[in-house]
Amino acid sequence: MEQFYPFFLIVFSGVFFSMLSIRTHIPWAVMLIIGGIAVGPSGLDVISLNPTIEFMGQIGLVFLMFMAGLETKFSRFSEYKTSLLSLAFINGLVPFLAGFAVVYALGYPPLTALIVGIIFVSSSIAVVIPTLEVTGMLRTKLGQSVVVTTVLQDITSLVLLSLLLQNVDPVTEVPLYVFYPVLLGVLVAMRLGIPKLREWVVRVTTNAPDLFQLEFRSTFLILIGTVIAFELLGLHPIVAGFFSGLVLADSIKSKVLKEKIKTISYGIFIPTFFVVIGLQTDLRVFADVGNVLLTMSALVLTLVASKYLSGFAAARLVGFDTTESNFFAATSLPQLSTTLATAFVVFNLGLIDQTLLTSLVVLSVVTVLLSPILIRRQANKLLERKEG
Repeated sequence: MEQFYPFFLIVFSGVFFSMLSIRTHIPWAVMLIIGGIAVGPSGLDVISLNPTIEFMGQIGLVFLMFMAGLETKFSRFSEYKTSLLSLAFINGLVPFLAGFAVVYALGYPPLTALIVGIIFVSSSIAVVIPTLEVTGMLRTKLGQSVVVTTVLQDITSLVLLSLLLQNVDPVTEVPLYVFYPVLLGVLVAMRLGIPKLREWVVRVTTNAPDLFQLEFRSTFLILIGTVIAFELLGLHPIVAGFFSGLVLADSIKSKVLKEKIKTISYGIFIPTFFVVIGLQTDLRVFADVGNVLLTMSALVLTLVASKYLSGFAAARLVGFDTTESNFFAATSLPQLSTTLATAFVVFNLGLIDQTLLTSLVVLSVVTVLLSPILIRRQANKLLERKEG
C-alpha cells in the first residue's frame, strides 16, 4: 500500500496542474514542472523521490521520446531540397559551439560543456508543431521546412548523445566502429520488417470481435520490444525510445490507433516524467544566488541569441526573405523534450550538477513561453502580407 500513495500523488499532480494549465494558459509541460516543484522537496515536500517514482519517470521519458519519434516521418525528407541540410547544420552548429564555450568559460569540465553543447543542438518538435498548426503555417513550405530541420537537429542531438553515453557509460563492449553499422542495419531491418508484422497481425485478427484492442496491444508490444532490442544493442532508453517511434512512424496508418497511443502516453506516462523533473529541481541551489543566476542567465541568453541569430542567418542563406527568416528563427528557440530528457539522464549519471540541471529546467521554461509569442507575431506578419 505504501507504493500507492506516491503513485496517487503523482497522478493527482498531473491531473490538477494540467487543469491549471488550461485556466492560466501556461504551457502544459511548464505547469507540470512547476507542479512537481510545488509538491516536491523544494515546495510542500509531500512527495520525495524513491525507486518507484524514478522508475515511473523513466517510463515517461521513454514514451516522451517515442512520441517525438512517432511525429517524425521519413517521407518528409524526400520532399525537400538538400538546402535544408545546410539550414539544419548551421542552426545546430552555432548553438553547439556557443553552448560549449559558455559552460566551459563558467568553469565546468570539457565533458560537461560538451553535453550542454549537444543539448543546444536540439529544438522541440512537441512545441513547434502545435504552434505551427494554430498559426496556420504547418502545411506551408516554410512550416514544413521548420518541421524537417527541427527533426534533423533532434536526431543529430540524440546521435551525438548516444556516442557520448556509449563512451562515458557503455552498456555494450562492442567497438563503436562495429556498433553503429550494426545499429544502422538493425534499424533498417526493423523499418522494413515491423510494418509487415503489423499487417500480419491485422490480417490474422480481422474477424476478431476485439480487433482494435488486439491491434492496439500488438502495437504496444512491438513498441516495448523495439525499445528492449535497441537497449540490448547498447542504446540508452532515451535514444531507444526515439528510434522506436521513428521505426513505427510510417507503419501506423490508423488515426484512431494513433490517438489511443497518444492518449495513454500524454494521459499517464509523459505527465509523470515532467512532474518528476519538477521533483528533481532543487530550488535550494538559489541559496548561492550569484553563482546560480550567473549560470542561468548565461545559458538562457546564449541559447536564445545563438539559436535566433543562426536560424535567421541560415534561413536567409537558403533563400527565405527577412520575415520568413525571423519566423524560422523563432521556431528554433524552444527547448523541451530532448533538453529535459537529456538533462534528466546526465544528471542521474552525475555528469552535470544541480545548478546546471536547475538552469536547464529554467531554460526550457523560458524558451517554451517565449517562442510561441515570437512565432505568432511573425506568422501574423506573413499572413498580413499574404492578404495584402
